[in-house]
Amino acid sequence: MTALVNAAILTLGLLAGCRRAPPDGIALVGATLIDGAGGPALPDAAIVVRRGRIESVGTSAGFELPARTVRVDLTGRWIIPGLIDAHAHVEPWALPRYLGWGVTTVRDLHGALDSILRLRGQANLGAVAGPRIYSAGAMIDGLPTTYPDAIGANNARDGRKAVDRLVTAGADLVKVYTRVDPALLRAVIDEAHSFNLRVTGHLGLTDAVTAARAGISSIEHLTGVPEACMNDASSLFAAHYRSFFPGWTAFERSWGTLDSAALSRVAGELAAQRTMLVPTLVLHETFSRLDDPAVLQDTMLRAVPELQRARWNVPDMVRRAGWTPPDYLSFRAARPKQDLFVRLFVAAGGRIATGTDASNQLLIPGYSEHREMELLVGAGLSPREALLAATRNGALILGVDSLGLLAPGKAADLVVLTRDPLADIRNTLAIDRVMSRGVLLSADSIRKAW
Repeated sequence: MTALVNAAILTLGLLAGCRRAPPDGIALVGATLIDGAGGPALPDAAIVVRRGRIESVGTSAGFELPARTVRVDLTGRWIIPGLIDAHAHVEPWALPRYLGWGVTTVRDLHGALDSILRLRGQANLGAVAGPRIYSAGAMIDGLPTTYPDAIGANNARDGRKAVDRLVTAGADLVKVYTRVDPALLRAVIDEAHSFNLRVTGHLGLTDAVTAARAGISSIEHLTGVPEACMNDASSLFAAHYRSFFPGWTAFERSWGTLDSAALSRVAGELAAQRTMLVPTLVLHETFSRLDDPAVLQDTMLRAVPELQRARWNVPDMVRRAGWTPPDYLSFRAARPKQDLFVRLFVAAGGRIATGTDASNQLLIPGYSEHREMELLVGAGLSPREALLAATRNGALILGVDSLGLLAPGKAADLVVLTRDPLADIRNTLAIDRVMSRGVLLSADSIRKAW
């Protein structure tokens, strides 16, 4: 009888072993962790990821591999949070480019309302491979709208209706554009706040300080700063009212006339109002050098589909803008003043988030994020500050607590590097692997699938 019982127990044990559940976790062991909190790096880290979330963070000393967990040796590597592009215009072809360059979240700031929210849903549900998308849907603009797919508003009542339309569609935030004046902006912000939505702006008819005092959450491209610095900005407002390109050209040219005292005053005011900035220095830098043939011949542009490069049609954009050699000289003269303003703003306690304006002309999705960090360091930020701008601050501008920080309970979005980004910010391009939603991917395999 005992022999039969022992045999039965052995049989049950073997059957249970055959039914043992497969691994559902990954342990990343041995890398130096830069967690996004802004503190010192953690050498020889051990990070356990399970079901798309970070389960634990510690050191490899004494680390015991949990059950149902696969160990991945990352000795000699560095780990940073997944990068966040806080100013993007997402298109389907861009999605794998973002992931291949370690951008696991994007903040989309304008598209045709139905199509961009549909793409957001597909990406966020995993129907297509790509980063997480948070979208403003279609931006709100004064009449006549700059772009035909924007939502037009002529007065405060129209502005509130426009916000309601975005809320009904399911937008994650609200963006206003250059033809929105202070009265319209205040109505949009008030209505958006009633739905707990943040408002960001590419400003034109409203200066940055007025927008900040009205409660705008963030400002794109450093717009509205020259207008706030000037005693009389009527000529700039008139240029914005005429149309987009005259307004942009006048805005860029005006930076060269601004003095440091005015820049410091405006930087301090925006920081005091806790208005975040997305400078998109890569946009300013790229447009300032469109007269340089090397810009159009950059080998990195090969990562962009040929059909898309043709659609960009940079010569046609330059023709429509009416830019001439003196304009490019003025744009380049503006760059040191823009860098100075970024330094003054950060020194005053302001928060910067990285944004690129991709997929617009010559701004490569994913890759431009690294150029933006490099330009921020060139403007005077430390590599650590630039990384914070691309990770934790990107989460803060979205109001999403689960992103931009590698800690227990947070989303498992991260990038594995082969070189130290704190030694040289350009090392963020040395990407070995990317983890998105807890799935570890080879960067090379993503790029080969383009």
